[in-house]
Amino acid sequence: MHIHIISFDIPFPTNYGGVIDVYYKIRTLANSGVRVHLHCFEYHRKPAPELEKICHKVYYYPRKKGYPSSLHFKPYIVFSRRSDSLISNLLRDDYPILFEGLHSCYFLDDKRLKNRFKIYRESNIEHYYYYRLFKAEKHLYPKLFFLAESIKLSIFQKILRHADLMLTVSSEDKEYLSSHFPGKKIVNLPSFHRDDEVHILSGKGKYTLYQAQLSVPENSLAAEFLIREVMDDSLPELIIAGLNPPERLIRMAGSRKNIRIIANPTDEVMFRLIREAHVNVMVTFQATGLKLKLLNALFNGRFCLVNPEMVHGSDLSGLCEIAVNPSEFKSMIADLYKRDFTDSMIRDRKIELMKNHSNTENCKILLELLNL
Repeated sequence: MHIHIISFDIPFPTNYGGVIDVYYKIRTLANSGVRVHLHCFEYHRKPAPELEKICHKVYYYPRKKGYPSSLHFKPYIVFSRRSDSLISNLLRDDYPILFEGLHSCYFLDDKRLKNRFKIYRESNIEHYYYYRLFKAEKHLYPKLFFLAESIKLSIFQKILRHADLMLTVSSEDKEYLSSHFPGKKIVNLPSFHRDDEVHILSGKGKYTLYQAQLSVPENSLAAEFLIREVMDDSLPELIIAGLNPPERLIRMAGSRKNIRIIANPTDEVMFRLIREAHVNVMVTFQATGLKLKLLNALFNGRFCLVNPEMVHGSDLSGLCEIAVNPSEFKSMIADLYKRDFTDSMIRDRKIELMKNHSNTENCKILLELLNL
């Protein structure tokens, strides 16, 4: 049983949302006896020996960054991930090919792959995502880049008609793709993640946690929303943790006595922060994809307080507390600190999560779809 997986990035360490689904999908497939031929684009992360332990083969290709790629009519995130070596390696056999995200789909319509079984793994409706980045960005050059990329991605997505199977991460995204590609086989398969069991502590924590890749403008904007519009001195400490927080965010948090930023925490530190928080608060301003940090918090953390967009199109709303506006966030945070997270709550959450978010069960579904 063999499969090629083309990853937009090196999927280890699993310290941001985009690579979590990729890595834990590979790990679960490998544990099921599948030999994974992993193809990674290398540009800001080093080759990971950990991948050699779970993959049959691992290939690395340099990403072609810079102006020549950005000026092409194809999206930069796609055109910069092209490689003659990649297509040569794919043509050595006739195994199925799984394209992770629209980023990796440069060769999806290649005539040399016409008779291959090709799977598109959706993680976002990308042109919507980039339009939201355009709206959130404050600096002119990246703002224009995000807008151009959104337009290019909207045009480029027609390439998905060459996929034999599409796997979506939410029911909302499945509806979108079904409406644009009628007749195509599209299956909703929730994201793979690090946890095979819940690891939730009962009782109370002493702080609220917001965790995200803070260099992403939308996530930084959500953190600013919590600092500026939700937190006041009467509430327990808010910890903001994540990769590469911008200076503006650090300054904003530094002016508040009950807000602290933890920059670039290790996986172990982040895991501890999530488990020991009393409230994991999560905010997003676009309702696409499945937010993997939400799954992480539900498997490992106590109360999860979110806005409606965070659970839109998923089956997770019943496991979360939901607030719509700043005043609701404030009052619900205060109220949650009056309550313990009990053993019965942990049992109930485990039952609900395992219905649709078991890596083992979702791997069985994937193997059936692939006829492996």
